[in-house]
Amino acid sequence: MTSKTTASPKPITFNLFKEDRPFYNEDHEMFRASLRKFLEKEVVPYFEQWEEDHIVPREFYKKMGEQGFLCPQVDPAYGGLGLDFGFNLLLSEEMTRIGGGTAGAGLHSSIVVPYLERYGSEEQKQKYLPKCVSGDIITAVAMTEPGAGSDLSSMSTIAVREGDHYIINGAKTFITNGINANLIFLAVKTDPKATPAHKGISIILIEGDTPGFTRGRNLKKMGGHSQDTSELFFEDVRVPVSNLLGEEGKGFYYLMDKLQQERLMCANGALGVAQEMLKSTINYVQERHAFGKPISSFQNTQFEIAEMATELTMAQTFLDKLAIQHMNGENIVTEVSMAKYFVTDMARRMSSRCLQLYGGYGYMEEYDIARRYREVAVMPIYAGSNEIMKNIIARNLGL
Repeated sequence: MTSKTTASPKPITFNLFKEDRPFYNEDHEMFRASLRKFLEKEVVPYFEQWEEDHIVPREFYKKMGEQGFLCPQVDPAYGGLGLDFGFNLLLSEEMTRIGGGTAGAGLHSSIVVPYLERYGSEEQKQKYLPKCVSGDIITAVAMTEPGAGSDLSSMSTIAVREGDHYIINGAKTFITNGINANLIFLAVKTDPKATPAHKGISIILIEGDTPGFTRGRNLKKMGGHSQDTSELFFEDVRVPVSNLLGEEGKGFYYLMDKLQQERLMCANGALGVAQEMLKSTINYVQERHAFGKPISSFQNTQFEIAEMATELTMAQTFLDKLAIQHMNGENIVTEVSMAKYFVTDMARRMSSRCLQLYGGYGYMEEYDIARRYREVAVMPIYAGSNEIMKNIIARNLGL
């Protein structure tokens, strides 16, 4: 009688999940190692509870700030480390690998705070930036309204100037960090009669304890449960004119200027999720047996994995190129719009394909693929819907 032996796994000749992206150096990798160790200790053991609670504790942001993981790009003069955009991408990658509910730290660091860095007055920077870095301040940007969606020019939140103050009335919805944030970058109309309408939009800073400002419910979402997302209400909110970010009537242009970075971050986050889904699926199909052999030996499984691996590799190559261009200060709005729609659509398709390869177990919450499937559904919608991305591409092609 001979003993049954298990065949050795085939050697891997292509590294699909390489982390050595062209804009990372030794400093980035040291930052990654430190961040990964921190997340393993401070997030992984508690993440499922945060998902059930539908919020990340504010204390977590303080811990991130103490370790230098928030707003790494901020100038040392304001308490930051003065690091390049690669560190922001790395932060997004590592947080996303754990789960979409951790996105608030990336939004705060890489999307909202840069508005203050570029357009804020010296007084505003001195007042807020050090606390943004430490985690004492958590930020949110409030653009979307219940009846407006992606059409910013049709917003109805109004700021009327009375002497040295603005009086603000209106409502926002789907605001990421809406519950935790204590500094809101609010898009309002300071000139409702402006033609075209977007020239009447401004951004005003609202502190969380301002009278007349209230938060609605923490919205129950399909996925990303631990990421607080809420409604915001403004009823005769009175703030000094000094809370205006930059110039009056320039808010739309500020938002458009920073949306290139936001959409690049969004595409990069979708890439990270896609990598995690495919990695776990490859491991699963190699371990799971059906009809006496591993699922990975079936031709259909191999074709599915091969196709997804190809798309993933092409997407990362494109994003690597765009990240370098963005760090060089190039205007790549068209290309970033392409990346945002393509990579997020790819991730959404992959979530379904990977779940199918898991079979019935993919439908069980004990497997991460079920949560990933729910989380990626929103990616083609937020940061400007993918339909808007195609509009931008078509317009810039002269159509």
